[in-house]
Amino acid sequence: MQQPSQSNIKVVINGAAKEIGRAAVVAVTKARGMEVAGAVDSHLVGEDIGMVCGMEEALEMPIINDLTMVLGSISQSKATGVVVDFTDPSTVYENVKQATAFGMNSVVYVPRIKLDTVTALSAFCEKASMGCLVAPTLSIGSILLQQAAISASFHYNNVEIVESRPTPTDFPSPDAIQIANNLSNLGQIYNREDISTDILARGQVLGEDGIRVHSLVLPGLPSSTTVYFSGPGEVYSLKHDITDVRCLMPGLILAIRKVVRLKNLVYGLEKFL
Repeated sequence: MQQPSQSNIKVVINGAAKEIGRAAVVAVTKARGMEVAGAVDSHLVGEDIGMVCGMEEALEMPIINDLTMVLGSISQSKATGVVVDFTDPSTVYENVKQATAFGMNSVVYVPRIKLDTVTALSAFCEKASMGCLVAPTLSIGSILLQQAAISASFHYNNVEIVESRPTPTDFPSPDAIQIANNLSNLGQIYNREDISTDILARGQVLGEDGIRVHSLVLPGLPSSTTVYFSGPGEVYSLKHDITDVRCLMPGLILAIRKVVRLKNLVYGLEKFL
């Protein structure tokens, strides 16, 4: 565990009681040059965040349901601060505005955040000269898969996405949508032989370029995304499995280190890889 230091980045975890929030508290506590300075959530209020995270020692830091109070105490110390937002698409804009008002940059990982919200945040951060990183994914493995898929798309005319999740969720997933969007922006038309089929078993077409996604819900399977490419006589596949939320923590720590230097909004952790 890192000892508190004035030079450390003070990190506020907003959504600290969630599974990803608890993992973030542990990761930040272990990382060099930063420390947890606040835990915000509407659940488990008053509980010590260290104990909630299953740490060996209490952090002597209760979960508080008041972001403004936490930000105010940090701003008085004149330390560099970052708010990590794991909350909800409907609250992100106001959360970032609050953080900015107290001179703190933000890392936002809120799946299915609306493009209109990102656009509004970008304009706000530009005007305020404050940094914000909006990350559709914090998984470095997922980003590497997306980059590899872009490279492969120049060499194959057929591509389909198969994803699995252990529990029902909104499909297609943000990962599948992101991959399809990346490939659709390249001007390629895929799966020309059956691009217009309306057979439901062929999966959902994302966008207008013929990219299909097939979603599975099977308890016991990891969260998985596979992109299949094919050409005459061969199949090329890219696969990424997530078995634990801890896989997002290296990306989160990188995001925290990078966002403190920003004076505007950046969309996508891949900009820093």
